[in-house]
Amino acid sequence: MKNGKWKMENNFGKFNFKSFLQSFSLRLYVSAVCLSAFVFTISAQTQPPAPSAPPTVKIPAVQEKTLSNGLKVVVVERKNVPLVTASLLIKSGANAEDEAQAGVADMTASLLLKGTKTRTATQIAEEMEFLGGNINSGANWMASNVTVNITSDKLDRAMAIMSDVVLNPTFAPKEIDLYKTQTLDALNVQLKQPSALANFAASRYTYREHSAFGTPETIAKINRADISNFYRQAFIPNQSILIFAGDITSAQANALAQKYFGVWKGVNQQTVNRVSASADDRSRNDNQIVKRILVVDLPNSGQAAVTYAKRLSEGRVDENKVSKVYYPALVANSVLGGGYTNRLNLEIRIKQGLSYGARSNLAWRDINSNFSAGAQTKNVSAAHVAELLLAEIDRIGNDLVGADELVPRTATLTGNFSRTLETTNGLAAQISELYLFGINPTELNSYMQNLQTVTDGQVKAFASANIKGGDIIIVGDYAKFKDDLAKRFPALKVEVIPASQFDLNSDTLRKAK
Repeated sequence: MKNGKWKMENNFGKFNFKSFLQSFSLRLYVSAVCLSAFVFTISAQTQPPAPSAPPTVKIPAVQEKTLSNGLKVVVVERKNVPLVTASLLIKSGANAEDEAQAGVADMTASLLLKGTKTRTATQIAEEMEFLGGNINSGANWMASNVTVNITSDKLDRAMAIMSDVVLNPTFAPKEIDLYKTQTLDALNVQLKQPSALANFAASRYTYREHSAFGTPETIAKINRADISNFYRQAFIPNQSILIFAGDITSAQANALAQKYFGVWKGVNQQTVNRVSASADDRSRNDNQIVKRILVVDLPNSGQAAVTYAKRLSEGRVDENKVSKVYYPALVANSVLGGGYTNRLNLEIRIKQGLSYGARSNLAWRDINSNFSAGAQTKNVSAAHVAELLLAEIDRIGNDLVGADELVPRTATLTGNFSRTLETTNGLAAQISELYLFGINPTELNSYMQNLQTVTDGQVKAFASANIKGGDIIIVGDYAKFKDDLAKRFPALKVEVIPASQFDLNSDTLRKAK
């Protein structure tokens, strides 16, 4: 500072403070104008942009051939990438197992990868890793499966491993013991978690199904003879479909199928018990939104799981055709509980802040399918969440869905479908589902159009006729929501089962006295 004035210099000369202020003020003004314009643009756009037109999906022709042993070979050629998925579908899952041996289907399928007559579990894993592929096996309620994903130039060697695990499993006692230990540990952890426990309870209480993954008691009792017996009855060629999807021709696929599975023998010795919709199922499709409330009292649980469950009288198929309610059901489920912007999530999470997420789900069966909706919340808000769930289920069955919801939720479904078909694994899975239910594979070509033609009236009709009249199941610290539950549902009797008395093997869900 000299003579009361600042003197600032650098290598570029003297600094003009007045010019700097003028320039800075001008820039600040311009920035403010730009920001105002940006804010105005954002505020002016009150509605999200409309979904773009669904992508065009071209499904390759599905070719099939049946080997002399009854194994059906299905081929879907796709030459865009050198990848192939080979998936063996066995049309027996937990629905084919004895309830006293619940979990044996998944155990059998899983143990296929744990050793054959010529390969140990480690060798199977190492050989597939060396080939740069993967092999997986498992079972759900409807089916068992073994799937290989591999580059097309390594497919022959991968098929050798796949056929070995399917045709020559040893079910070694040490592998069985290890699997049982791991499964029991997982089950015991799950049965202490509110959400998992609610799902287990719904299987027995509402859907009248045993757990596809077993219970601690059934898993502990399953032995090698049980596994071998299920394998002999379920893993037979004339009840199986071998699906190839990807960079492979029909001739190549049939040759590989004959080479590696042509010697497979077996005779169907069982019939899967499939029970048609009962009068009770149909009588519960009425205007009463909820019929029963079950509470599994889990003292000191950090949160409560609230689940709405309904056994449907409709299945995936109707007289060997796609059920007339299938596509309306998909759209209804998407509106109600599919994706982040579904109604349940908007109400329970975004508006009320009572949960990190709320969803609904459809688990398709050939005859009776299962619907569920739920959220996890604080114990003190469990009854409130139950009330909100029921309000949304009631609303979708009473009021037409507006185009502002119907169009984007349908677009979500078509978008997910097209993305699934972009992978060989996804394409094989879609084909597998159609063959499982006996649906013509050409259904894939009309899937997106069928979704897009679903009307608001069809969505309302499905919801009104099918998803009302279910059960509310709450797993949590009952003392913290007991009074609120009674206040919100005064007309309903609440059945309470202490977690210490809960028994998945009992029709009443209670341990015998």
